Amino acid sequence: MARVLVIEDDAATAQEIVTELAQRDIAADWVADGREGLDKALAGGYDAITLDRMLPGMDGIAVVAALRERGRHTPVLMISALSDVDERVRGLRAGGDDYLTKPFASHEMAARLEVMLRRSQLQPLSKLRVADLEMDLIERTARRGQRTIELRSAEFRLLEYMMRNQGQVLTRTMIFEAVWGYHFNPTTNVIEVHVARMRKQIDGPGEAPLLRTVRGSGYVLG
Repeated sequence: MARVLVIEDDAATAQEIVTELAQRDIAADWVADGREGLDKALAGGYDAITLDRMLPGMDGIAVVAALRERGRHTPVLMISALSDVDERVRGLRAGGDDYLTKPFASHEMAARLEVMLRRSQLQPLSKLRVADLEMDLIERTARRGQRTIELRSAEFRLLEYMMRNQGQVLTRTMIFEAVWGYHFNPTTNVIEVHVARMRKQIDGPGEAPLLRTVRGSGYVLG
């Protein structure tokens, strides 16, 4: 049975999440404080985390950033009443894998978590290479030449998808559905946020650009 850590200071929201997950045979532990949530997340044993943006003790942005800084790549679904674009971007840039705004439908929350859980349970089989860019799907690492590339979990999935489709123009719809796993929302800029950061990691100074934007169409790697 999968285990999810619910970090949420609103008791009613936390109960809604825990109840919905229980109906899907997903065990959930609940904590209401950001610092306590970080301690439990660092202790391990969880397959995914739901993380409220506004928390006592330590806010959600600080929690997910601390997790990533410590090398913990547990998938994180950020949940917040703050719905403007800048807040979503902050959550994703800090290391969140997805962002859901309140109020939300319980079944959508659970569906997003299930996508994250399925993806994290896939067993990598090989290495991928495009030019001098190499990804080790077993070690979950990426390098370009002798340079190690630091990728967040969503960026790793995005790069893997692009490397598997080397030379093919990938539309935003294709990327969204393949990497995030649910129906494309044309109003979100989650793809642009991740591509922009990933491009900085892949194409260093003096290196031939590998990731290109095809205006009006999408992106191509290679």
